[in-house]
Formats: sequence, C-alpha cells, structure tokens
Amino acid sequence: MERLVIVAVVAVVAVVIALVVQRRQPAAAPVRTGYNVPGQLHRPDFTRPDAEWLVAVFSSATCDTCAGVWDKVRVLESDAVAVQELEFSAHKVLHDRYRIDGVPTTVVADAEGVVRASFLGPATATDLWAALAELREPGSVPDGCGSHEHVHDEDDA
Repeated sequence: MERLVIVAVVAVVAVVIALVVQRRQPAAAPVRTGYNVPGQLHRPDFTRPDAEWLVAVFSSATCDTCAGVWDKVRVLESDAVAVQELEFSAHKVLHDRYRIDGVPTTVVADAEGVVRASFLGPATATDLWAALAELREPGSVPDGCGSHEHVHDEDDA
C-alpha cells in the first residue's frame, strides 16, 4: 500500500510540473494558411484595358518561380488576351493596391476586371491554358484538365 501511495504522489508531482512548464512556454505563432488574391481589378491600371481578357502575373525579381510562370503566361498573349508581368519593385503601387502578399500570384480577369481564375505559386502551362480556354469557351476543356487553379464562378462570393 505504501508503494501505491508513493507512485500516486510521484505521478501527481509529474503532472503538476508538466502543467507549469507548458504554461511558461510562449504560444506558437499563428500559421499562415493562405494568401490574398484580388477579386476585382481596375482594368485601366493594366496594359490593354480594352482587351477581352487579362492575365496578370504579380512577381518579384528575387523569386525564381516567378520567371518560370511569366515565361508560360506571356505566350498566351493575343488580340483578345492581354498579358502583363507586375514585378514588385517596378509596380509596388499595384501590389499594395491589390494587397498582393505572395508571389507569384497569377490572375485571369475579364473585360470588366472581375478575376475569374487565379493561381498562387507555380502553375503549369497546361493549367494556365486550360483555365483561360474554359473561361473563354465554357465546356471546351475536358474534366481533369487544369485541376490546380481556382476558377471563380457565380457561386464564389
């Protein structure tokens, strides 16, 4: 019986010490779970505001991934599609205005500036092409193509 009492006392002391140590540790910093993507662009802020579509890449000169994304986006330019790279140091005002806090951020906006698709981070050429093709002609892309992007629809609010 005496041993049982000693074990119980040791267990209680261990629990008390663990609680004291846990309370003295600082709280963990919040973990970032997402980045801001604008929902609306003011088309006159961008190149060729009269184009039917705009694909804009918010980037930074210090971002290796950004250059690869821009290489894939710039081939999308056509009469109907304006493309523009917005490097942070050259376009800080627009990064601030649209609250861009992570690069690369790629957005596809319609003629009214409504962001209809977005990509955070690297994007494949297939995903970029598929998103733009589906927006320009709904139903033109087979299921499963362009599955990494977020295409915004009327239900997104």
